[in-house]
Amino acid sequence: MDLSIVISLLNEEESLRELTEWIHDSISTSHIKDIEYEIIFINDGSTDNSWNVISEMAKSDSHIKAIAFRRNYGKAAALHTGFAKAEGNVIITMDADLQDSPEEIPELYRMIVEDGWDIVSGWKKKRYDNVLMKNIPSKLYNWTARKVSGLKLHDMNCGLKAYRKDVVKDIELYGDMHRYVPFIAKNAGYTRITEKVVIHRKRKYGHSKFGLDRFVHGLLDLMTLWFLGKFGKKPMHVFGFGGLLAFFIGIILTLIIITTKLVAQSKGLPFRPVADQPLFYIALVTLILGFQMFLTGFLGELVSRSSQNRNEYKIKDAIR
Repeated sequence: MDLSIVISLLNEEESLRELTEWIHDSISTSHIKDIEYEIIFINDGSTDNSWNVISEMAKSDSHIKAIAFRRNYGKAAALHTGFAKAEGNVIITMDADLQDSPEEIPELYRMIVEDGWDIVSGWKKKRYDNVLMKNIPSKLYNWTARKVSGLKLHDMNCGLKAYRKDVVKDIELYGDMHRYVPFIAKNAGYTRITEKVVIHRKRKYGHSKFGLDRFVHGLLDLMTLWFLGKFGKKPMHVFGFGGLLAFFIGIILTLIIITTKLVAQSKGLPFRPVADQPLFYIALVTLILGFQMFLTGFLGELVSRSSQNRNEYKIKDAIR
């Protein structure tokens, strides 16, 4: 199999037939018309007629494969399932709402096969979304994602992406991590990542399934990936260091308080009781915080060392 097109959908019954025909036309009239390809629909708990439409199309279209979830699990779960089922050497993901153009498929495929990229991420340079509700938050979100991930991608959340087969078979998606597949792939050792300006179209049917809360969740997920990528196998390096630093500050403050009191007593000068000094409580808090952070790092190390995949490493190649 040369190409797998993975499409996650939720209540998109109006667009499915048009999207499928558009995909077939885009491939059959391009330079990749002779490739073997499959279209994998992942029905993420739709409550409309989407599954019936897919089932009807599949009867007369041998390219179509489909999976239906019993309930809505989210896009990451849908893509993870689609990646597991995909047999193509190149996997392209896209949304089912007709905002992603199938006419981009041939060039995305060529960039993976001929140019040798691991991932080609779509960039909706000109968007047709609500400026206040989507465009501005999206720009801020992508700027943050670039700074944290180190990837110079302008549209990390674009659903239209192309992957080499090895990439999607080597990573795991969960929660809402579908936004950060390039970052996850980079942490797994796949560094040939680029982007391509793609056409973005206005939504033709239905309405968007995402609200502003996705940006908050997205930033939290980004912090999680950054931490796991940097300290996932060595939690003591961050918690232990922070704990030692806080504990050291607490000890210094404690010595200052005691020294100040002893000096005042030796000279017969008035002094405040230790428990009446704000510095005493600051020292106490830093000591407790330092101990808790160090203990957290220690527990993290125990969990990490008991993990079954603690010594699993991504091997690129081997001889004999």
